[in-house]
Amino acid sequence: MFCWGEKKKKSQEGMGRRRSSPVSVLFRWVRSQSMKVKIFLAVVSMICSLVALKLFVKDHNHFFVASEAIHWAGIMVLIYKLTTQKSCSGLSLKTQEITAIFLAVRVYCSFVMEGDIHTVLDVATCISTLWVIYMIRFKLKSTYVKEFDNFPIYYLAVPSAILALIVKPYTKHLIINRVLWAFCVYMESVSVLPQLRLMQNAKMVEPFTAHYVFALGVARFLGCAHWILRVIETRGSYLFFLGTGYLWLPIVFLSEIIQTFILADFCYYYVKSVMEGQLIIRLPLPV
Repeated sequence: MFCWGEKKKKSQEGMGRRRSSPVSVLFRWVRSQSMKVKIFLAVVSMICSLVALKLFVKDHNHFFVASEAIHWAGIMVLIYKLTTQKSCSGLSLKTQEITAIFLAVRVYCSFVMEGDIHTVLDVATCISTLWVIYMIRFKLKSTYVKEFDNFPIYYLAVPSAILALIVKPYTKHLIINRVLWAFCVYMESVSVLPQLRLMQNAKMVEPFTAHYVFALGVARFLGCAHWILRVIETRGSYLFFLGTGYLWLPIVFLSEIIQTFILADFCYYYVKSVMEGQLIIRLPLPV
């Protein structure tokens, strides 16, 4: 009894120290600030990160390669979860289906229009995503919570298709290929919304799902960083190199920013939970 009491006391003391650690104090302070202060702090953090990336990475095209590699790594985390835990709870089938759609379109466009390391990474990610979809739909169907995954796909697909018809890249390729390329860019920018809606409905996120969504957040930040640094270095002229009516590159840049900010709130809670040693991430506010 004495030993058990001593262990319990030490455990409580350890938890107390963790709660009062500088990181925990910092997160509590940030959370207590007004929305304007939080936005200001987020902007300052992003600027510092961009400065660091500019100083240490000379070829900004590497950002896209790293972004796609991190996305693939996030899918591999899901595969590990499905294989070891035999459960797909907490995962959005609709996000995976949207991901498979835009990756399949992008792979086709890459073969037709580019054909480089990006194509290889997209093929690997697409195959892995299709395997995740197969597992959710057939092997682990009993653990899929369909009621939480209630974001209609056509809310995303229809506006993306319409926008792709209006604003698309201006190149020598066939117009259908240019429309498809624009469609996959727009679909990617909103593909994570069903997953975020599911997590909002569940009010908590399991560890492997959290790792996957955080990987998407990091990937999107790197893609956004590429565009921001290019725009800064060219003093804005980079946005008007290509495009019908000079709209294509500005819209792509806007899509990257949208993706980043969609995931920013979740990434905050992810980092907060990891720093505090929590395995389950609870979302006290809507994502």
